Amino acid sequence: MSSQRHTVEEPAPVGQWQRVSVPISRVIAYISLAVVGGGVDLWTKSVMFAWRGLPGQRSPYWLIDGVFGVETAVNLGAVFGIGAGKGTAFAALSVVAAIGILAWLFYFGAARSWWMTISLGMVSGGIIGNLYDRLGLWWDASMPIEWQSGVRDWILFRIQGVPFFDPWPNFNIADSLLVVGAAMLIWQSFTVDVQSPGQDADTANVES
Repeated sequence: MSSQRHTVEEPAPVGQWQRVSVPISRVIAYISLAVVGGGVDLWTKSVMFAWRGLPGQRSPYWLIDGVFGVETAVNLGAVFGIGAGKGTAFAALSVVAAIGILAWLFYFGAARSWWMTISLGMVSGGIIGNLYDRLGLWWDASMPIEWQSGVRDWILFRIQGVPFFDPWPNFNIADSLLVVGAAMLIWQSFTVDVQSPGQDADTANVES
């Protein structure tokens, strides 16, 4: 007489992380935002630098006179030029951040929330665009060596007579994606309702 064997799944030990499954739609949305965002950034950089040349070769081209225009620049640091000359370190930090985002979304389950998926997809698109430049993949030997780990910027914005905005440091699409994505995360941190254990993020108030 054979005895039937029953397998009982034991709960994970306290403090041990468990992988959380997320809908495939979130994976597709995240990849689309990251790839398209990074691609648009790189395409616009290429077009604008081909049109206006390297920094210093041409005067700014104003779309709104004295306020908004196009001017090529190379940022050797991070935001607002902070940390100039540390491009390799920023590239390494970008890789670590990208890995952390993937783990946060798809291992720990943050991608169950559309808001988190979209915001981190935008951040990842920004990381891709600027990391390409940090790795020197746009640079050639005819350019100054210090530009090799610099980021191409081309959007010019200024409000004359207003401190800090005269001018605002040149930026690019990747920077815009990073700022908007980060702002979405900050907004969520102040507005999200606490979820009950096991509640799917689609039912939380952060969903739009």
